[in-house]
Amino acid sequence: MLNTLNRKTSKSQRIQKLLYKAYKVCKKISVSEPKLASIYAYKHDVKEAIEELSIEHDLVEQLIEDYVVQVLTTKLTFAQYIQTLKEDAKLNKELDFTPLHELAHKNLGVARNLRIKDAEKILIELMTQEDTKYLNQCLEALVACSIRLKPTKAYDTIKLLAIKKTF
Repeated sequence: MLNTLNRKTSKSQRIQKLLYKAYKVCKKISVSEPKLASIYAYKHDVKEAIEELSIEHDLVEQLIEDYVVQVLTTKLTFAQYIQTLKEDAKLNKELDFTPLHELAHKNLGVARNLRIKDAEKILIELMTQEDTKYLNQCLEALVACSIRLKPTKAYDTIKLLAIKKTF
């Protein structure tokens, strides 16, 4: 998703481009996958988390940013688990979805606590489904929805992860 974010544009333009791509991914998946149809129109309401958790607005915002970082940093691990499952399926090995389902479960707890309903829906799918093509779509949707939550934090995190990858 970052391939089109070149240095000739301002940071705010690159963030807007990233956000636009995230919306396109959500729209595509919400059209193609009936179980995820509601993710495109979803808008997170911080007030719900503030009221139900009885914590300050700034703290909820920080926790949401931390959640976005968590999703973006675990994306590679999710993708590796799915790739391993695909390879094992080709080799007719017994498929072990446990690591993938456990990682989704860990992320689900945070999404539920913060009342991020689109992420909840996607993570439940990642936790329960066993079709690797569908799981890849769910992962793509999870990342896109995280970008939509906090686009600037997502952009900064993706850039930082890219820098770390070069070392």
